[in-house]
Amino acid sequence: MSVVRLVAAICVISVPVLAEAKPPLRDVKEIDNELYYIAIANEISEYCPSISGRRLKAIGVMWGLKSKANKLGYSDKEIRAYVESDAEKDRMRAKGETYLAQNGVSYDNPSSFCTLGQREIERNSAIGVYLRAN
Repeated sequence: MSVVRLVAAICVISVPVLAEAKPPLRDVKEIDNELYYIAIANEISEYCPSISGRRLKAIGVMWGLKSKANKLGYSDKEIRAYVESDAEKDRMRAKGETYLAQNGVSYDNPSSFCTLGQREIERNSAIGVYLRAN
């Protein structure tokens, strides 16, 4: 077998292995982080009556994230499994609750959500872009 054929055969055999060697979506920071920001903004808008979530913006971004994940080689089935996973939801909730607590938010004090939300809006932060003061 010539060297060219050998290299071609190795490449053909290697392609499926390379396709499967992608990290879990939770480790793709540009996707996981953006979903986290949307989740925090949603939580703020749920508990603070003077702040609304920019839901259409969030939906548009989520479609973009799905497209990005597809381009990175993730199937719709893999994306759906990640988004619907109870373990991922629990991980995201724990991460979010830690962030909220570190920023003085308490579920016993709904106005604390408003304080954080207003601060995020004023900073035009990654979370604040998904919020709007009523």
